[in-house]
Amino acid sequence: MQRLERLRVNIQRVFFGNQAAVERIICCVLARGHVLIEDVPGVGKTMLATALARSLDCSLSRIQLTPDMLPSDILGVNVWDQQTREFVFKPGPIFSNIILADEINRTIPRTQSALLEAMNEAQVSIDGHTRKLIQPFFVIATQNPFEFEGTYFLPENQLDRFLMRVHLGYPSPEDEARILDQEPSRTALGELSPVLSAEDLLDLQQMVRKVRIDTTLIDYIVKLVNATRNSEHLQIGVSPRGALALTQAARATAMLHRRDYVVPEDIISNVLPVCAHRVVTKTHMHEADSNAAIHIVQQILESVPAPV
Repeated sequence: MQRLERLRVNIQRVFFGNQAAVERIICCVLARGHVLIEDVPGVGKTMLATALARSLDCSLSRIQLTPDMLPSDILGVNVWDQQTREFVFKPGPIFSNIILADEINRTIPRTQSALLEAMNEAQVSIDGHTRKLIQPFFVIATQNPFEFEGTYFLPENQLDRFLMRVHLGYPSPEDEARILDQEPSRTALGELSPVLSAEDLLDLQQMVRKVRIDTTLIDYIVKLVNATRNSEHLQIGVSPRGALALTQAARATAMLHRRDYVVPEDIISNVLPVCAHRVVTKTHMHEADSNAAIHIVQQILESVPAPV
């Protein structure tokens, strides 16, 4: 797809790091999912999220989450108007196409949960009134590892709303040399122009739903998620929402690779980013649990034979 290639190339003009992560984030957008980018500070989490947002001709709200932030700071608030003698709703930054929630685990759980309904239902409830969010709508959240000072653990129901959790890692020596030479955050990022409109994105999202997936591959996904539920090392396995997310991610990956049908590799490549953050190990020690969960899900993936 030429439109998707333009999007990928545009992002890679400023983000020189993990290119597989770029594809995964594009897949999240195509599958109507939200993405959580997790890694240590300074590896380009905000840069990647901003590059994606600026590559789409959509409204963007960047929220720098802090410990003193309240839910009303995100959702909006009703304000008394002295002239009209009635309350007027002042929308918060959640009423945009793209929400860049920076350092989501630095704010209190009460504010984290304010995003829950928006991410799952594309609507928010404020003072008894339900307000629909504009489409397309998706959240790109970044977070630091949990052992960092001043971070709050994201609960399981919040993590489950993210289609994928993506780790960037450090750039290669060649990419890091380009970063030092070109400083894209100071130069190219400010010049980045949109390459897809909101209508283009909605059209591509509709096309993802039409990508064919064979019944044998559906059975393969069911076997994978059931293996997580029956694992002696896991307290909680992948939910039906997680199985649906894996299916949609596989469809989006197939379309990104210019196919209108899913192959086993489309599923296999998405199991860790889609499923690892949805399971809970029996130790459940937050960050240690995250690393253990990845290892366990990888073992399960290797133990379930993929269809030929």
